[in-house]
Amino acid sequence: MKKFKFQLETLLKVTRMKKEDAEVKFAEASRQLEAQRAHLQNLLEEMQQGQRDYESISREGQRVSVGRLMTFNSFFAWKREQIEQQQKVVLETKHEYQKRLKALMEVMSYLKSIEQLKEKRLQEYKEQMLFEEQKMLDEIGLQVAMRAKK
Repeated sequence: MKKFKFQLETLLKVTRMKKEDAEVKFAEASRQLEAQRAHLQNLLEEMQQGQRDYESISREGQRVSVGRLMTFNSFFAWKREQIEQQQKVVLETKHEYQKRLKALMEVMSYLKSIEQLKEKRLQEYKEQMLFEEQKMLDEIGLQVAMRAKK
């Protein structure tokens, strides 16, 4: 009985390697996105803390010097700029994440189609082997019957 050989085995192996590579790139993009979101969250928390500090100074009824007000104003302007820049970075990172996800899905779909083809060919091979085995058994049975008649 001849052994099953899938003609596209090399393509299947290459596609599996591409899938693994795409998974690694997707995982990296995912980690990067989470890191950028965490950094944005830290910036927002720093801004909120600065606002709380400003409000606590304002509520105490103390006279706030012009220099201190300018310091707070500069801080808030600087934080807003950082937040805007980080939001852009998060958006760009999210686009990269989506691009990597799409690439992974495409490779997985392609791999699945090749694996399905392999399964189909294996099933055809098994059916052919079963047919040939049945044919051989029929021939043996026929020979035994012919010998028994003689």
